[in-house]
Amino acid sequence: MKRIVYVLAFIGAIFTGCNPVEDINDDLANLGDPIIGVDEFTLTSDDYAALVDQGDDEDPDFYETFEAFSDIEDAKVILPPFLADRYPFWGDGSSVTVSFNLIDGNPEDVSAFTNADVYSLGSSDYPTSNSNAFLPSENAGNTLENVLADQFASPTEGQVVRLGYNRFTAEPEVGLASVYEASFPLDFGNFELVEVLDDGLEGDDDNLGWRDEAAYAEGSGFSGGANATEEWLISPEYDLSGSTGLSFQITQEIDFLGDETLFDVLVSMDYATGGDPTTATWTAVAFDKTMFGSMTTSADLDFTAYDGQTVHVALKYSSTDSDSPRWRVQDFAIRTIGFSGDTESLSAYYKYSEGEWDEVDGVYYLSSADYDSMGEGSGQPGAFNNFSGSVLPENYLPQFLSINYPFAQEGDELFIIYRFFGGSGVGTVTKGNLYTFSGGNWSPSISSLQFGLENGIWVPDNTIRYTLTGSDYTLVASELIAVEGFEAAADNLDNFGNFNRAGGSTNWTDEMIVTALNIVLDNLNPSAADGQKYIVTIATWAPGNSTEDFSMIKSSGEWVINN
Repeated sequence: MKRIVYVLAFIGAIFTGCNPVEDINDDLANLGDPIIGVDEFTLTSDDYAALVDQGDDEDPDFYETFEAFSDIEDAKVILPPFLADRYPFWGDGSSVTVSFNLIDGNPEDVSAFTNADVYSLGSSDYPTSNSNAFLPSENAGNTLENVLADQFASPTEGQVVRLGYNRFTAEPEVGLASVYEASFPLDFGNFELVEVLDDGLEGDDDNLGWRDEAAYAEGSGFSGGANATEEWLISPEYDLSGSTGLSFQITQEIDFLGDETLFDVLVSMDYATGGDPTTATWTAVAFDKTMFGSMTTSADLDFTAYDGQTVHVALKYSSTDSDSPRWRVQDFAIRTIGFSGDTESLSAYYKYSEGEWDEVDGVYYLSSADYDSMGEGSGQPGAFNNFSGSVLPENYLPQFLSINYPFAQEGDELFIIYRFFGGSGVGTVTKGNLYTFSGGNWSPSISSLQFGLENGIWVPDNTIRYTLTGSDYTLVASELIAVEGFEAAADNLDNFGNFNRAGGSTNWTDEMIVTALNIVLDNLNPSAADGQKYIVTIATWAPGNSTEDFSMIKSSGEWVINN
């Protein structure tokens, strides 16, 4: 059997030899025993940047931007060439375990929660009219199940939904309450984005009109100068049945405005979702367009014309080749007389299985208050209620979990789902991770793959490396000592704790060792599926103490040599 030799043994030859590197490669290729290395590492920022060759003037690719793979299959395709460059001298039988991130989070099944369908309860969904939140005395469970039945009338097996809702933290008072509200960038993806006037730009310059930024939605036509564009951000349908005395309030920042007609808040009662907004009837909401220079909340604006109606609200942004204002919208709300008071935003995950919706335990979606609790200053999660490349979740969540779960037990697990800002070209996305409590600390999961070098090509590999222990030798001896042909060899194994390979009556042939390893591996991994591989290190007497490696694979229910 081949010995495992580490490449470090040859480093001296590289630095002291007279031959160039290509000559060393030729010499290594001609060795009787090739270099069979074993390594494991976690991809760094530099590694992600090096996965795909790019010119110095090219923008960062997907892997450099997100420092993650889209899924496990993506990693299986991209990593082999990278490993070939990293380990140019290694031969067949080498093994490398690579740890890395997935775009949705780790492990892969967290994607069920990061990609869940999302529904935020509206005013009409709550049991108390004009509350827009559950009262402290109200049980949310039955209401949420009714909402699921109404909003997801034809669910599919395995479908996952996140329901967002509010709850009063104390008994509310009578006052102005939101019937519907939108907060950006959180609700940006729930709105339609309709380009009415093509800005004519392509690629990375085609980022005019509306975009979701870290703490607001921004409309802008500026890119190296003013550009003509028109883009609408249109809300979902709002049913205002039963609501009277309505008002409208918006929190916004307006900069560099010349022509006040370039943007408006518009309301339509005949627009159809997915249609052409220019063919519907829209009425502007009158509001102050003074250049504020900072986020400013408007007064309550008259909205009574839409009492009891079904409406869409649009934020229409346009610019010209000479006038490109900037409009930032943090939130807006349609309000009426009702209950008011401090609320907390909560979420619950449900999964549809075998004809029923069941709430999913062990998964938690961070609220705005959670981000704030981790610090609201610049460079902290609460500044924009999200994480980012400069505000990494792993730097905050372990402490957050320690504070909020003080009685965690060894092995406890919790999926944490959070918002992550990937830059202005990407916006805010939902990501997550599985955190495990071990050794008194919460630690994030990271995905990994093992690769093996076969016929000069790195391929995904499930090989497990295992070294026999004293109990393994005892087990083999006890199982085979009474088997014909094994008596002497098994007795010798029991006495010395190694396989005699020096000859004589106690000698172990390769075939006999395979029989022994079947006993060990069946005991070690009785449910192993066909195709599972092991490299097993055994102690031998050759003469002299030594070791050998046997490459094994499960085939048709038996362990055989993996050639």
